[in-house]
Amino acid sequence: MNEPSETKSTRNRTAFSREVGAKATRKLKARRHATQGVWFGLGMMGLIGWSVAIPTLLGAALGLWLDRRHPGSYSWTLMLLVIGLGLGCVNAWHWVSKEDKEMREEQEDDHE
Repeated sequence: MNEPSETKSTRNRTAFSREVGAKATRKLKARRHATQGVWFGLGMMGLIGWSVAIPTLLGAALGLWLDRRHPGSYSWTLMLLVIGLGLGCVNAWHWVSKEDKEMREEQEDDHE
């Protein structure tokens, strides 16, 4: 079953047109998000930094207050500083994993 060469040629042109259109769309989307990407990246670094720093500092401040009010053999400051740091790291991990998931979904949408 030989197909006429015009039918094959038409199919090849249609497939080629779709491929070029998809690449052009991806390129335009990348250009729109290029400047956003730099600022977005810096913003995420700041968000992650503050999400670790704030619980750590709050834990240390609460620990200092408790050490002054209720002195004992254990250091509340050190204990709450470490707990705050742990909570901050979990919080940062949450933000990073959420952003990674969104980026992967966007890449999967681009490949379709």
